[in-house]
Amino acid sequence: MGWFSKKKSGTTTAEDVKSKSWSPFQKLKNSLTKTRSKLASKFKDLLSFKRKIDEGVLEELEVVLLESDMGVSLVTKIIQDIRDAWKSKEVEDTTGIYDFLKKDLKQSLKDGNYALQIAPAPPTVIMVAGVNGVGKTTSIAKLANLFIKQGKKVMLAAGDTFRAAATEQLDIWSKRIGADIVKHQSGADPAAVAFDALEASLSRGIDVLIVDTAGRLHTHENLMNELSKMKRVISKKIENAPHEVLMVLDATTGQNAISQAKLFKEAVGITGIFLSKLDGTAKGGAILGMRKEIDIPVKYVGLGEGVDDIQEFDADKFVDALFD
Repeated sequence: MGWFSKKKSGTTTAEDVKSKSWSPFQKLKNSLTKTRSKLASKFKDLLSFKRKIDEGVLEELEVVLLESDMGVSLVTKIIQDIRDAWKSKEVEDTTGIYDFLKKDLKQSLKDGNYALQIAPAPPTVIMVAGVNGVGKTTSIAKLANLFIKQGKKVMLAAGDTFRAAATEQLDIWSKRIGADIVKHQSGADPAAVAFDALEASLSRGIDVLIVDTAGRLHTHENLMNELSKMKRVISKKIENAPHEVLMVLDATTGQNAISQAKLFKEAVGITGIFLSKLDGTAKGGAILGMRKEIDIPVKYVGLGEGVDDIQEFDADKFVDALFD
């Protein structure tokens, strides 16, 4: 897994025992059960019997793919790729569509950098954005816990000062997983929290600083201005920081998540997606269209409620888990 190479032992819970009994791939596959079932039921009638490909078959396939939440742009590309393969006789009947589709999706998802950007000298600064209710605080805890298990020293910055519960939750998580935290009073300037956290990170030899941000203000414009201000403060303190701006998106919202990402991308230059709640939705197909729709790679997926229910995104494994 690249940067993450060493594991440290910790306390074991019943949830941990359950998750460790599954391989990472099986865990991913289990989390995609609802989405896979939805896809399988639709593909069954279309592809279970050998039929010659024609425009009618392609139209049926287009409807199936659109109903799987993949998004118009990606579905249009896939149908054209299959049409080209059919005309070149690479694929001649419906039995060949399944494998071609998997191969095509994997290639589409690989068009981008999915590796986490690491600072040349610590700390690596990760700014995390997302609207309220998407699981942002829990996702930050999962991310921090992942780094800590790899032997990294982690600090959290409680930058969502407009919601007192966010700071309290982050404080509880920091104690639970063993991360440092910098927090201010409710209503404090989020940029000041970020600045103090940067100073503390540099003085304490922190490897990774994760900065939480507000998920809602009085108006959308106010929120975007606040996020932009935080990013400017961070970049002035540490050159080229933040090194990543991750946006947490709720997988259960399907295509609506993509609309959210487009708005945040304009304001703060989102560099990656953390897709949460993947295990609780039949709309996981939306992840396949994100690269085409918003040109932002999915870098992490949340596979459950436990702090260890997180995986780095892998295009090959994701497509295999979704279609096998």
